[in-house]
Amino acid sequence: MANWNDPQRTRPGFGTPEGFSGASVPRTREVFDAGLRKHMLSIYNYMTSGVLLTGIVALLFSSGGVNSPAAQVFVTGGPLAWVIMLAPLGFVFAMSFGANRFRKATLQMLYWAFAVVMGLSLSTIFLVYTGTSIAATFFATAGAFAGLSLYGYTTNKDLSAMGTFLIMGVVGLIIASLINMFVQSTGLMWAISALGVLIFAGLTAYDTQRLKAQYSHLRGTELAGKAVILGALQLYLDFINMFLFLLRFMGNNRS
Repeated sequence: MANWNDPQRTRPGFGTPEGFSGASVPRTREVFDAGLRKHMLSIYNYMTSGVLLTGIVALLFSSGGVNSPAAQVFVTGGPLAWVIMLAPLGFVFAMSFGANRFRKATLQMLYWAFAVVMGLSLSTIFLVYTGTSIAATFFATAGAFAGLSLYGYTTNKDLSAMGTFLIMGVVGLIIASLINMFVQSTGLMWAISALGVLIFAGLTAYDTQRLKAQYSHLRGTELAGKAVILGALQLYLDFINMFLFLLRFMGNNRS
C-alpha cells in the first residue's frame, strides 16, 4: 500500500496533536479529538455500508436456491465463475497501489464496485449454509468486531509488533490454504479456520489503532479523504475474513 498510509514509528500519543503546548493545549486537543472521532466514524460508516451492500447483493444473487443465478454460475463453472471469484482481489490491488494516483471519487467508485463483486463472490454461502446459521455467525462476528475495534481504539499499548506477526500469519494462511487444495485434509482445514479467526481478530484491533494514529499525519490534507476509504476497505476485509472463517464452525449445511 502507498507509503503515506503508514504512520511513522515516532509519533505523539494517540489523541495528542504535535506542536502545541501551554494553555492552548486543552482547547486544541478538544478540537483534535472531535476531528479524530469524525474521521473514524466516517471509516466505520463506509465499512458498514460496504458490508451491508455485499450481503444484499449476495442474498439477491443466490435467491432461488438451485435455480438462482449464483447456482447457474458457480455450479456449472466456467470463465465467468473465475472472473467473479478473482475480481475482488483485482479491486483491492488497484485501490491499494493506485491510491496516490486516483482521485477520492475514483476510490469511492472502486470501493462500491468491490463491495458488489464481493457480494457476487460470496453468494455461494447461501447455497451451502442455512440462512439461520449465516445470520447467527454474522451477528457473532459483528459483536466480536465491535469489541476488538473498541480495544484497538482505546488501548495505550502499542500493537505494532503484534501487527507484523499477524500479517506474517496471513501469508501463512494463504500458503496453507493452497496446500490444502491439493491434500484435502480435514484436520488442516479446521486448523486454518481456527487460526484465521484469531489472526483477523487481532488484525481488527491492530488496524483500528493504526488508522487512529494515521489521522494525526493526514488531517487537513487531501489524503485524509482517501485514507477514510482505504481504512474502510481494510476493516471490511478484517470483518469478512473473520466472518468466513467463523462460518466454518457455526454454519449448518443445507440438507
